[in-house]
Amino acid sequence: MTELARASDNTAGPIRVEVGDGVGAIHLEAPNILTPDMMEHVAGTLDEFDRGGDVRVAVVAGRVDVFLIGSDVRAMRERTFAETLDHPSARFWPRLAALGLPVIAAVSGNALGGGCELALACDLIVASDTARFAQPEIRLGIMPGGGGTQRLAHVLGKARTMDMVLTGRRVTAAEALSWGLVNRVVPPAECVAEALRLAAELAAAPPIALRLAKRAVLAAGDTPLTAGLSLERRLYELAMATDDRVEGMTALLEHRDPIWRGR
Repeated sequence: MTELARASDNTAGPIRVEVGDGVGAIHLEAPNILTPDMMEHVAGTLDEFDRGGDVRVAVVAGRVDVFLIGSDVRAMRERTFAETLDHPSARFWPRLAALGLPVIAAVSGNALGGGCELALACDLIVASDTARFAQPEIRLGIMPGGGGTQRLAHVLGKARTMDMVLTGRRVTAAEALSWGLVNRVVPPAECVAEALRLAAELAAAPPIALRLAKRAVLAAGDTPLTAGLSLERRLYELAMATDDRVEGMTALLEHRDPIWRGR
């Protein structure tokens, strides 16, 4: 992968960006909290990936010792109600939800509060066996506000979500795997590499079908079954209208690898 030097970034910035072979990787650097600056860098880079044609799959990776441990509590303590209503976080989470390309989180160490919600906002999670997931906001006199209650409930159901949200306890990687919260667990030193390997596998898929499939699966979370089936059929028909569909089926019949054109 090639590291990108962006005008808005510097060596002390909150993220480091690499792009190569259809994969865009965002490495979360210091600080390990979800500041407004971190939010803008992450969301802005993902927006760039989503609009451009070079990146088909994105990876958001923390450090080997920590993913993200939430927000700046000192700043939150001083925040007024009016400032809360207009805080950058109110725009950050919808920007992530609007992404069309698949996003993979590589989580090692603590993913707490907003860090847990950032991982949940991704489509797949590769965790190290040291990963810990928690929504500890209740211990600060508040509750999750970046999708934690809703995305956890969609994945885990009521009982386990209530357990996490009302107690604030940390869930181990093994628990998260058994609950279906993460997709795979690997040693810490392999976490980012495994996420990048998975991203490369997805990036080798037909790009239009990949986005359509993501959209269909996400719709299942908030769409009644009949409406979801109807949407799936429409998206399937769109995939059938692409040149990639003809190429994929022709390649299978000719016993060769397909060449995806994204059209």
